[in-house]
Amino acid sequence: MPKFYFNIRRGERLELDEEGTEFASLEEACAGALEAAREILAEAILTRQSVDGDSFEIASEDGTLLAMIPFSSVIPKG
Repeated sequence: MPKFYFNIRRGERLELDEEGTEFASLEEACAGALEAAREILAEAILTRQSVDGDSFEIASEDGTLLAMIPFSSVIPKG
């Protein structure tokens, strides 16, 4: 299975995921990133930290950017 890296973009800073996680497809990696974003957002709310503008940049094993998942995308609308 291919390995995907969930790098975190915080403004101009990029925090690299050094380990990566195996998923069967990019779609599964995106679903995993959404779940992880929910957990990060919940923790940020509990600790009163801002995640405004933060996002996951999902990269392949060779470093190619495959998708971006803004943490704000997991906030329910309405």
